[in-house]
Amino acid sequence: MRDLMNNITPAVAIAPAVVANNTAQVGTVIDTLGYDSLTFVIGSGTLADADATFTVLVEEGDAANLSDAAAVADEDLIGTEALASFDQDADDSAFKIGYRGNKRYARLTLTPAGNGAAAPLCALAILGHPRSAPTSNPPS
Repeated sequence: MRDLMNNITPAVAIAPAVVANNTAQVGTVIDTLGYDSLTFVIGSGTLADADATFTVLVEEGDAANLSDAAAVADEDLIGTEALASFDQDADDSAFKIGYRGNKRYARLTLTPAGNGAAAPLCALAILGHPRSAPTSNPPS
């Protein structure tokens, strides 16, 4: 059966915002309890600065507030942070990176550089392979 909707739970990782400087957009801590996969989906709008770059970092930890945050090892990522990162030419684009580590909590951070103009950004966390399906709708 082709049913993705009842087998995922989306969560806001980085709320939509227009960033006009180089302030890192530190995402919400995502609790992976009850799920066996996590993919971050990053969206950009029209990027106004001609030389801006946006670097992705995925962190993990066991503390609910991620006070023990550590960068995820490359072997615990599906894809790479470099492939999920982008520059000013990526207007209205989407990028993804997966997490397959064994820590309970994960977080995505987008860090702009050379950004002095409007950069609409957002990210969703897609939790998948639930241990109990179907997942609730709307997500809780």
